[in-house]
Amino acid sequence: MAKSRRGGVRPGAGRPRGSGKYGEPTRALRVPVRLAAQVEQWLWRLTQGSATGLEGVWLPALEPPPVALPLYGTRIRAGFPSPADDYVEGRLDLNQYLIPHPAATFFVRVAGDSMVGAGIHPGDLLLVDRALEPVNGRIVIAVVNGELTVKRLRLRAGAVQLLAENDGYAPLLITEAMEFVIWGVVTNVIHPL
Repeated sequence: MAKSRRGGVRPGAGRPRGSGKYGEPTRALRVPVRLAAQVEQWLWRLTQGSATGLEGVWLPALEPPPVALPLYGTRIRAGFPSPADDYVEGRLDLNQYLIPHPAATFFVRVAGDSMVGAGIHPGDLLLVDRALEPVNGRIVIAVVNGELTVKRLRLRAGAVQLLAENDGYAPLLITEAMEFVIWGVVTNVIHPL
């Protein structure tokens, strides 16, 4: 049987090594679909001259270490406390309490004041869960035309809007002409006092 001359490696065929957009040989990697946009963002930042490529990129909270702190059995009153109420109920691991989906959870730091009405201030850390469904009224992390934003999601009569929680910012109506992806739902805010 004669050997086919189609397919396979042929001398001189294809693009010369190192002539792609990265200027060096590349190889294919398998990435979970839910992390593809994050990996693409990281690669883009790396090619833009970022020192490590990780500044501003969200890293999932994979298998966080347990941190068990004392949990007191009494509720704290906003009036006068009773010194007799010092019974420790047990220990509380904040990872178990705040992160039900560790592989789909990440932190992001806030810049800007568009969400101060929701208690989200510049410099706050947001805990974001990609496993949750972004439903009407939830605060989400979204990519709009390549820009990341945190806003309240409004779904009404087939229209999608992103709402700020600050009167100085107008609602953003999402149209079909826009690039729009929701990256996750904000579940908690870590806000220093």
